[in-house]
Amino acid sequence: MKKNPSRYWSTGIEGEWQPGSGKRVLRNLKGIILKTEMDRAEADALLAVQERYLNSITAETPFTADLICQMHKDWLGKIYEWAGHYRTVEMQKGSFRWPPAIRVSQNMAALEKDFLQKLTPCRKGKLETVSGAVAAIHAELLLVHPFRESNGRLARWLADLMFLQAGYPLPLYNFSGRGSTKRKVKYLNAVIKGYSQENQPLADFFKACVEDRLRELEA
Repeated sequence: MKKNPSRYWSTGIEGEWQPGSGKRVLRNLKGIILKTEMDRAEADALLAVQERYLNSITAETPFTADLICQMHKDWLGKIYEWAGHYRTVEMQKGSFRWPPAIRVSQNMAALEKDFLQKLTPCRKGKLETVSGAVAAIHAELLLVHPFRESNGRLARWLADLMFLQAGYPLPLYNFSGRGSTKRKVKYLNAVIKGYSQENQPLADFFKACVEDRLRELEA
């Protein structure tokens, strides 16, 4: 596959497009060629697996690199052959390049030792404290960018589970509908700052999302 500095490149199956998709859909096990159909398939699969995990993740479940891989596989394993496996793709967006694929395994081990082992299970505490723990793991996981696709949704799913462990409701991200563009930009800017371990903007973002959900539940 020809290098594209705006996104990613790979010589393996992760760099292949589904024949007939016009290079809009990755090669997949279902033979899907329309992006709208793939978006729906991924979303439906995520909803189904999230329901399962709500019944299996407890307040005492520690998150590990292996569990994160299993989450990715359980979600996308029936769609992509490489689901649950660390990427071999080199990824870049604009001038920013994520750490090389050859370091993903090492970086995930460091994430587990320095963050997951210390901050999970996510214990009950003040919302500010819990949001800080979620933000720290979220930023580091997205910096590693361990998988070929769907790192953002997986990281937010992990954030959801951490808040539930701590006794809080699911964050209300509002990434669609009125005001969603501004909210997405705020989130992405906070993630970028988190790459430099400036996690307060991301912690504030998560805190606001949980507070929005609490207000919704109280209405």
